[in-house]
Amino acid sequence: MIEPDAYRGLAADRRAHAVGDTLTVVVTETAQASASANTDADSGVQLAANTQSKHTQHNYGVGLSGSDAGEGKTTRAGMLQAQLTVRVTGIEGNDMLRVRGEQTVVVNGEKQHFALTGLVRPEDISATNVILSNRISEANIQFTGQGDVSEAQRRSILYRIARWLRLI
Repeated sequence: MIEPDAYRGLAADRRAHAVGDTLTVVVTETAQASASANTDADSGVQLAANTQSKHTQHNYGVGLSGSDAGEGKTTRAGMLQAQLTVRVTGIEGNDMLRVRGEQTVVVNGEKQHFALTGLVRPEDISATNVILSNRISEANIQFTGQGDVSEAQRRSILYRIARWLRLI
């Protein structure tokens, strides 16, 4: 039985527009951050005293000075490219589509999990029912992994203890 409200003709627009519709997201996210700080401080204290009598004069002085300089820099970069099909889970104000999708892939024992949520404007969806990730509002994109490769990237417990004790 065909429901009149849900019917779409053969020539109808196939872009996602209702709860339950799917949509392909092309994720191309690049992030770079860099921060640096320099400090340079000098300070000094001088103390002087003079004593004088009829026949002699004495000058006394004490001085302290110091300087401090430091420099620090941190840089971080990341890039993620993927495609993920998401489902419309709700319709917000202004016809914004709330979307959510997850994908898990296991390659050679390494489990990779990809999840995306956010809000999509219907006019940002292409005629082929695709949207770029940078057009998703309130986007929450997560890419995590579990397995031998991910474990190898974690620091050993001995390293973390030595770091905590400030030995290294």
